[in-house]
Amino acid sequence: MKVLVVADTYSPDVNGASTFAQRFAAGLTARHEVHVLAPARRWRSGSAVVAVAPGRALVEHRVRALPVVAGGTGLRFCPPAGLGRAVDAVLRRVRPDVVHVQSHFLLGRAAVAAARRAGVPVVATNHFMPENLTHHVPLGARAQRRLHAWAWADAARVFAGADVVTAPTPFAARLAESSGVPGPVLPVSCGLDLSRFSPDADGSRRRVFRTRYGVPDRPTFAYVGRLAPEKNVHELVDALALLHRARPELDAQLLLVGDGAERRGLLARAARAGVADRVVTTGFVPEEDLPAAYAAADAFVNAGTAELQSLVVLEAMASGLPVLGVAAGALPHLVHEGRNGHLFPHGEPAVLADRLGALLGAGAAARAARMGRCSREVAAAHDLAATLARFEELYGALLRPADVRAGSAAAVASAGMAA
Repeated sequence: MKVLVVADTYSPDVNGASTFAQRFAAGLTARHEVHVLAPARRWRSGSAVVAVAPGRALVEHRVRALPVVAGGTGLRFCPPAGLGRAVDAVLRRVRPDVVHVQSHFLLGRAAVAAARRAGVPVVATNHFMPENLTHHVPLGARAQRRLHAWAWADAARVFAGADVVTAPTPFAARLAESSGVPGPVLPVSCGLDLSRFSPDADGSRRRVFRTRYGVPDRPTFAYVGRLAPEKNVHELVDALALLHRARPELDAQLLLVGDGAERRGLLARAARAGVADRVVTTGFVPEEDLPAAYAAADAFVNAGTAELQSLVVLEAMASGLPVLGVAAGALPHLVHEGRNGHLFPHGEPAVLADRLGALLGAGAAARAARMGRCSREVAAAHDLAATLARFEELYGALLRPADVRAGSAAAVASAGMAA
């Protein structure tokens, strides 16, 4: 099968949607011919063969793009002028069996329209929540609500052109449907490579990472990802300060792996709270060092309220860590209270501090280890191999002529994708 994966954000962008698109496309190359359509890093279009594993490669088709000025994200976008013609040309050249778009933004919507013109089946996966973007727009609460409603309506218009729409979790699927995206929206996990993210049995990865990035030998809770406003990393800093004041004997520290617009402000906040020496920042960490980053921690925390799944929580779970997640968005699908970690309410760092004390304190090692084993068991249900197999079934169902004529619902039912 020949699959064209279309991504408005892709390598070298650092975010969940980009990471999923890269890992997913690379995984598909084991059994299929894979092409990727994504923004170029300069004002020039072009195609190139890119190796993704020994003996495996895909073809990247890059469309000329400009930098996104707002937010300091480093993202690029493809201007609408001439974009439809450029995407049509790629489809004529590639002649894919299926087009799989990863967003409804400029490149994704152009690909949906081009595929419809060419009679190619379309699968769309939604990684979008308005909250991940609208914090860059300085508006009041009422205007923000209107902007959110418009953003979802815009997404629904684009996804209406797809044969099937998926989202990473049941929460994400229900949210999309309730926001106007034509259903059924199918929950299909982003998945992850369980062989790559695994417990650090002998402690070697932990030692290497701590030495390489200057992480002191203390009880450590970590966050991995973008330091962006919607991630609420300031709540982790506040929780550390409260924990240090209440239980200084724990000698706990916060490890921040990643970079973003909030980094300077977070460090200033830590200094004001008196815990500057207990917040360790690594900046951007290359993909090959990520498994060791989790090994360097004793627990993982995500306070982001705009998560449709959270790859970093899945990676931490696969690495055998107890996880603490805010009781919002899709995180309760992964963080099972008292089993593999704890949930905490948004905006209440004192509760988070208390939960951290229960996992990092003296005598908590056995409890944390038990939760870490449970995390690994929960993560096993999100193996990337299963995600790839589900999408392969869906592609195959859409390629059956009778199913295409009958519509996406029949295709989904025949593929067994509704579970």
